[in-house]
Formats: sequence, C-alpha cells, structure tokens
Amino acid sequence: MQSISRVKPLPRIPNAAWIAGLFCWVSQAAEPPERASANAWRMEDPGARAGMPLYRVIPAAKDHALTPASTHEINAKFSTGDWHRSHGGHANQRFSPMDQIHRGNVAQLKRAWIYHSKDGAGNIQCNPIAVNGLIYAPTVGGAIVAIDGATGSERWRYQCDQRPAFRGLTYWKSDTLKQPRLLFNAGDWLYALDADSGQPLETFGNQGRVKTGHFRVAPAIFQDLILIAGYDGDAFAFDFHTGEKKWTFHTRPHEGEWGHETWSAVEAGANCWSGTALDVGRGIFFLTTGSPKPNFIGTGHWGDNLFSNCVLALNARTGARLWHFQEIHHDIWDLDIPAPPVLTTIRHEQQDVDAVAAVTKLGNTLLLDRVTGEPLFPFRLKRAPISKLHGERTAPYQPDLQWPQPFARQRFGIHQITNLSNEAHESVLQQLKNDETGIHSNMGWFEPFEAGMPTALFGIHGGAEWTGASFDPQTGFLYVTSNELPWFPTVSRLPLTINDHLVPPSVGRKIYETHCMACHGHSREGSGVHPPLILIGARKTETEIRNLLTSGRNLMPAAEGLDEAMTDALIDYLLTADNQAETHTSAPAKSPSYSYNGYPKLLDNEGFPGCKPPWGTLNCIDLNSGILRWQVPLGEHEVLTERGIPITGTENFGGSMTTAGGLVFAAGTRDLKIRAFDSATGEERWSHQLPFGGYAPPASYRADGKQYILIPSTGGGKLGGEQGDAYVAFALP
Repeated sequence: MQSISRVKPLPRIPNAAWIAGLFCWVSQAAEPPERASANAWRMEDPGARAGMPLYRVIPAAKDHALTPASTHEINAKFSTGDWHRSHGGHANQRFSPMDQIHRGNVAQLKRAWIYHSKDGAGNIQCNPIAVNGLIYAPTVGGAIVAIDGATGSERWRYQCDQRPAFRGLTYWKSDTLKQPRLLFNAGDWLYALDADSGQPLETFGNQGRVKTGHFRVAPAIFQDLILIAGYDGDAFAFDFHTGEKKWTFHTRPHEGEWGHETWSAVEAGANCWSGTALDVGRGIFFLTTGSPKPNFIGTGHWGDNLFSNCVLALNARTGARLWHFQEIHHDIWDLDIPAPPVLTTIRHEQQDVDAVAAVTKLGNTLLLDRVTGEPLFPFRLKRAPISKLHGERTAPYQPDLQWPQPFARQRFGIHQITNLSNEAHESVLQQLKNDETGIHSNMGWFEPFEAGMPTALFGIHGGAEWTGASFDPQTGFLYVTSNELPWFPTVSRLPLTINDHLVPPSVGRKIYETHCMACHGHSREGSGVHPPLILIGARKTETEIRNLLTSGRNLMPAAEGLDEAMTDALIDYLLTADNQAETHTSAPAKSPSYSYNGYPKLLDNEGFPGCKPPWGTLNCIDLNSGILRWQVPLGEHEVLTERGIPITGTENFGGSMTTAGGLVFAAGTRDLKIRAFDSATGEERWSHQLPFGGYAPPASYRADGKQYILIPSTGGGKLGGEQGDAYVAFALP
C-alpha cells in the first residue's frame, strides 16, 4: 500500500499532460489590463489560426510510468453489499458485488415495497445509501429518513430547514468511532447525525452542523478529515470531530496562486456539482469541474480558465494540487465535466493499472493515470475555429478524441437533421434557414457564437450528465447513460449599457427585485447560468413569458407566490423597461456587451428533438481497450413506436448501476420506467413502470438475506412532469 507520505506532489509548474499541450494554447494566457482594454473590440485573426498545425497530440503515458494496481482494496468496506456513500463508495463505481439477482432470473423481479414520505411532492436527485439493511435518504419535504430495507417502514426522521443531501450523503463508522455518523449538506451547512437515532451530534460544530458554504455532493472521509467540494467553487477539508476548517483549494485561483494568470479576469464557474472520489490508500482527493461562467459569453475572461473543465487531484491531507487535466479550454458552450470521477483498475498494456475515469457532456471518457494524471490513450486536439464576436478569444485547440471512443455525437450539421418524417425534417430545416441566403445558422465542431445568429450544437444536457457512469471491476467495463439532442442558443449584442436604477420605480420593478433579481441581476443583465432579460420582448411574446413564469423551463423553476395581478405587473415591467432605459444615455462601453436567450432546444414540429435518433442511450465502454462495445437506445416514446418507428431513446437523467449478476440497471427516462440490461450485450432483460420519474441512480443492498434494487421515484427536475414522494424497492419473489 502506498501511503500519502510517499506521494510526491508535483512542483508548482504544469503537470506532464499540461506541458505536452502547452504549446497548443500558449496564446491564451491572460493579457495585462492595458493591452486587454486596447484589444477588447478586436476580432481574431483567421490567418494566424490557419497557420497552426491541424492536430496536436498529448501522448499517452509510457508503459513503465503507469501506476500499478495497489494492493489496497478500495471497496473492501463494501464487499458485504452495503452502500455506504452515494454512488456506492469513495470510488463512485456504483457496482454491487451481489449476484442473487442475475441475467437468468431478473425477468422475475417484482416490486417489494413502496415508501411515500408524505411531506409534499418534489424532485429527488440523490442516490440513496443502505447499511445493515437500513436505508438513509432525503425526502421531498426536506427531511432525512431511515427506512427499513426489508419492509419500507420508516424508522426515524430528521427535519432540516433547507433541502438536504441534494446529490449525496455518506455513512461512516470506524474502529475508533463510538457512534456511526451520517454526513450531508443542507444549503450552506454540513450536518452530522447519529446514524442510529437520527439526532444531531452535539459535539460537532454548532449542535451538529457547521457552516461550510453551499455544496451539493456526498462528503468523503479521509482519516480525521471530511472532504467536500463547493457548488460555488473550491474544495474544503473539515475536522471530522469538531467541524473546524483545515484547508481550502481555490478552483478559480486567487491572485498570486498558480493558474490565476489563465484568466484575464476571474469571473465565475469552475465549480463541482456532481460528486467527488477518494483514493483512501494514497490519500488523493479527486473532483471534476464545470465550465467558466457566464455561459456562451467569454469576452470577460480570456484565457484557459483553470481550473474549469478539469479533473483535479488534490492531496487529501493538505489540499495541495497534485495534478490536473483540462478537457476544454475557455469553454464558451457550457460543456462541463458534469459527472463524478470514477476510480478504476483496468488491464492496460499487459498490466493492471490504477486509473481515474471521467465522462463528459461532450461524450468523451477521460481515462487518466491515478497518480500522475497522464492520459492512458493519446489525447488528440484539433485546430479550432476562430471567434465571430468582437472581443472574444477562442482557444486555438479543442479535444477531438479517438480513444476511448466517444459515446455521443459531437458535431451537429445538416446531415444530422431528424428523418422522423418529411414534416419533421422540414420544420427543423426552416429554423436553420434564412429565406435569402439559405442555411443561416452556426453549426459544426466547436463552432463559436456569432452576434444575432443562432448556433445549433449538441451537449448542453450531455452526453453524460451529473449522474455519470458505473463501473464493473470484474471486466473493466464502464456504463454511461447519455443524451443526444440539439440546442439552439443565440448570443446578441447589447445596444447600450442599461442601468435600471434610472428607470422610474413601479410595482413590476418591485416584484422583479423580490422574485427575479437574485438570478437575473439588478439591471436584468443575467448572471452565470441565468440569461439576461434585457430585450426579452424581442425574443419572446407576452404569452411565452407568462407560460415561463407559470410552468418554468429547463433551469428556471415556476415562479411561486405570484397572483395574476402581480404576474401582469412583472410582465409589463419586463416588456417596457428597455424603452425607458434607452432614454438615458451612458458613456461608451470599454468592451462589447452581449446577451443570450437562455437554453432553447432545437425541436421538430411535434416537439421531438430536431436530430436523428437515438436521443438517449446506454453505453458500454471497455476501458481496457478503449472500444465502445455496445450502445442501445434508453427510453421509449410510445407514440412513435405505435407509428412503426424503431425505439428512439429519450432524454434521460438517471444514471446506471451495475451488479456482479451481469446486469446494468437504469431509469431516468421520459417514459418513467426502470430497466435492466445484460451487461455483456446491452439486451433489455426487464422493465417496470414507476409511479413518477426516477431521476437519480439506483442502488442495491441486502436485507434479511435478500438482494434489493432501490430507486427514488419523484419526477420533476430537468424533464419536468408530475412530481411525487416515493422510493421503490424491487426483489425476487
């Protein structure tokens, strides 16, 4: 076993992978303020970009430099079939070693019980955990409950004042710990409960909780430290016994820290919102990060923007960076690494190697040596298109991977337009057309945005999503659910600087300040993933705005607490404020300002995705060879099947779980089913209708000698639909 003391931190220079690719994007270093200001309106030089080589390659790690598989068994704690941490353990493999349910008998699987929390209706995205036959999980009403795994009866309940365990929780018991603990987040707080009674541990922080800042994922435990990753950025360690903060790592480097020079100005993003992993034996803490913000508009943060779009490895004891690997540089397309890192041991170049895998929205699998961060396969980059916006600087190279084989389409083009019917094809084609010039929308591989011009692209909802992948350590196969549908955002140039404090006060403005300003900004300028509302009247009708407020869409929830009169006043303000603001002149802007129109999907005349199927898939990637072994549609639109159209798959947010019984379980589809697939072939072996959508990964556990499959079933979330309050367990008769 390799202890933490033997892990030699890399010097404060780029790691080997970064060095190998440094010459590709050295021009992306941030500029001094005076030069940045002078070049703020400059367009990129096509001649300079065209003169660069078409491809660059970060070489694979040398055979002799690969990290041999450790004798330390990462999942030793979980050999009994218990599920101590969301995603199955610190390795995030979501693998159950139980084989009572197998490909030969799974067709007999029946519902064993259903639990209703009876405290409202909502959306659960947390993979539940189970220890010694007892399930620990959040409810839609903001409680943490313990449920008898054999009967579905509630044992205890602890009510939180904010949503708990949004995407994970952790059970922990050690040889020296008298009481097993349950650790999870609720808003800005880290909670510690007695797992047996559900009562707060009074010796931890302030009556069982510590203020940490907002985080959403399951904590990791290393020796006497609790490790977490912040939803607003950064990673932290807290003392396991007292809650005292021990270290902080800045995912958006502060001035004077290495990586700060890769931003012309540090804005937002580079946060972790799906999960973290921990190599307990080596003391290495892994996290994956999202894109820089705001999305689609990168004019305020030129450069590589470390540590966005990265797999990061930190020293668990000190928080020091050991290595990082960045997939996309200066990501302006919202193509995060959205999924938890998965610790794997695979057979590579005739030896067993310890690696870490991360699946991405782009449909790539980053497979990296666990200790050095070097890729196990050559990482190919291709010369990228230049920007079409004044003041934007695109990265010269972007990933164009061959191995492991991508599991999702990465380039939308005319040949990808839906072929469901002539009417469907024509409706999408017309959205991409201009009557005078023909095709008049941006599309293609890493195509940058152009002012006032829609851009059609894959990837905003994946490829992979926050649910990530599961891994079978017996075979070295990775299983990932994926989405494939086109999006159609538009970046627009703002004609002037708008200051809403100059607009006469109104009832609508006061309603905006109460219900909208926190996300969309004081002057409707937008922030992060929240689009600007400036000039919204040019993009949406009054009816469309009203429907958005009533029902919500994508990232925006329905507005709560507005009656009809308040809604009318708010809409009136949104539609008239621009005209009122335009009467007030302002000084010329030092740099161009842009807005974007949210996250519209490119859909056909019936509301189906505007590309050829499949629209949702389950994929098997052989990490030993890099081969995509099989891909099958995941989910069904029954109305299309009835027309004789082969199963298309649907957009999905569930994630997979795999077992030693040769099965892969997945839900999260629009048809509200959970399914079991043969892990070797992808053949569907079983399915069951859920009461509501199952928008979190399943778990497997043992109770009274019987194996169970458990899935949260609450609906809602990004796919919408009816919401509920259920957990459903399945077992053999």
